[in-house]
Parts: sequence; C-alpha cells; structure tokens
Amino acid sequence: MRESGGSHGSLPDFCRYFRQNCPSDRSLPDCGKKRRTHRDVGSQGISPGTPAATHVALALCCYLFILANIVGCLSFHQGPMPLEPADATFLTVDGVRIRYLDIGEGPPVVLLHGYASSLETWETVLPDLSRTHRTIALDLKGFGWTDRPPGDYSPLAQADLVLALLDRLGLNEVSVVAHSWGSSVALAMALRAPDRIDRLALYDAWVYEDQTPLFIHWASAPVLGEILFGLFYGERPDERMALAFYDPERMTQDLADRVGRALDRPGTRAAALATARDRSLAELEERYRTIRQPVLLLWGREDTTTPLPYGERLVRDLPGAELVVYPRCGHFPMIEATAASNRDLLRFLADRGGSR
Repeated sequence: MRESGGSHGSLPDFCRYFRQNCPSDRSLPDCGKKRRTHRDVGSQGISPGTPAATHVALALCCYLFILANIVGCLSFHQGPMPLEPADATFLTVDGVRIRYLDIGEGPPVVLLHGYASSLETWETVLPDLSRTHRTIALDLKGFGWTDRPPGDYSPLAQADLVLALLDRLGLNEVSVVAHSWGSSVALAMALRAPDRIDRLALYDAWVYEDQTPLFIHWASAPVLGEILFGLFYGERPDERMALAFYDPERMTQDLADRVGRALDRPGTRAAALATARDRSLAELEERYRTIRQPVLLLWGREDTTTPLPYGERLVRDLPGAELVVYPRCGHFPMIEATAASNRDLLRFLADRGGSR
C-alpha cells in the first residue's frame, strides 16, 4: 500500500535497485550478507572518484532518498479527500472537518469506532439501534473520512472534539457505545464531562497501557516510528484483520478492499502514528475507578487482539460495570455475534431511565 501523495520502496526494493544499478562492483554488500566496515574499505584503497566509491555514494543517496520518501509520506491532511462518499455528512468543529451520521429518534447514543477504523464498524448495529434511539456515529479525528490535521491525538483530545461535536448538534447528555481503542475515548469522555455521559457500552476495549502491541511501543521512538509506519503500517491488512476474527471467513474480500482503500487515504499514516504516540493510557487507567456511570462490557471469548482477561480486569476497575462474553467470537462481537450483542446492547440502553 502507498500513502496518497507520496511513494516509497521497501528494503528489498532498495536492494534490487542497488544491485541493478551497480552491477560491476560485486564486492559491495548484498541483502543478507555481512556489511563491510570502514577499515575494510580503507584497506583496499577506495577513494573519491573510484567506481567503488561512486557506488557507495549512490547507495547512500538511495538510502537517504528512501528515508525522505518515508517521512514525506507521513504528512497530515485536511480538507476533502479523493472518492469521498457523495452522501457523506460533514461538520467542521474546532477546525476539524468531521464526517458523521445522525439517524433515528429517541434518547441519543454516540458510536465510537476503534483504531484504524471508521463508523462503518457499526453497520450491523445501526439498523436496530436507530429504531429506538437517535444514533450519532462518527469518524474520529485521523480516521475514516474525517480530517487528519497535526496536533493532539490522545483519548482526552479526541473526547474533547466529540463533546464539541455534540454541542454543535445540540446534545447535552448522551450514552456512548465504543469499540476497542475507541473505548479509551469513551472513558475519557466520562472522566472529562461526567454529567454529560449517561452510560457506556464498550466492545472488546483497548484501555490499558499493557495492552499496547510491541509494534506501537517501538513506533513511539523518534524516527523509528516514521520508518515503521512508512514501511509496514499498510502491509497485508487482510491478513492482520483476519486474525481479529474467530472465524477467518468473516474477513471478506470486500472488507479487505475497504480497509486497504482507507489506509491509502492522504494523511492516514501520520494520524495513525500520532494516535499511537499520544495514547496516554497509563494516565487514564489510574482514574477508571472514579467512573460511576453504568457500563456494559461486551467481549469475544476468543479475542486475541484484546484478550478476555482485560475485560475481567476492567469489570473490576469500573464500579458500575457488567461483563457479557460471547463464545466463538473474536474482536468484533457486532459482526460475529450480531443478534446476541445487539440484544444485550438494546437491553442495557433501555434501562437508561431519566437524566441524572
């Protein structure tokens, strides 16, 4: 996959380019072979102007060119993007153009997707939920069709932007439904504005620092993060997504194509890297026990992305929480256990009662 507006090569691409363009110097290193040291080079009398020195200089230039392309790919983006849906609805809030959906009537509910996802996560939930509730789904900053501006991508910053969107929509108190990393944004909303959040339903929540994948930890390092996200963030999304399901057949070609196209939108890698670096989960999790709203945790028993023990931990950390577990289900109960999870969600929201 390539970021729109830029391109880059992988390391094997670079090595092929080097071999093809420097065929006469067989003493120079190939991929997988031991690299020569400065002492080795000096001992053979390589000096500026010799063919070997020219090839070394060419290799260095190619390497710097690749790094420049990687960094160039990690640029942010604001404004319309190619192939935007004709029927999409946008609202600019605090300088961020947000795509959202507002359907149905009744008590308001806000839907928050997970990392590297979009409001389409809720396609199996929207029809049932919108029959009884005013349902607002949105693409969080940096994802879907929403802007990818530079700035703060922490859960608290995302929470502030969602609350500002609700202000523009004339909504004060809402229930919040969230999936995976979006659950950290939902809990941040409850911490930031407790009087505005009636209750929360969290699917397979990613809300603890020790849930963070090693790839994300590595990406927190300066330069290394740009290289990792530039080279690997968009690689093989279908294979990675399939691991999130109990039944890999749920990863259809249509879903894989949609994920691939989303990763190619301008600014996506920069925003994803900023989100990874600004996660701030360690600070948030210290405050979870202060959240008093009723919470429903919906969890796939076979989830390997956010394993069930984290749900069991979270139900202990949130005083008003209950945990429902779905067998033969991975990271997406709304897809692999649609009927059961929708039933449990509607039951939970029906207990909403009046304003607190």
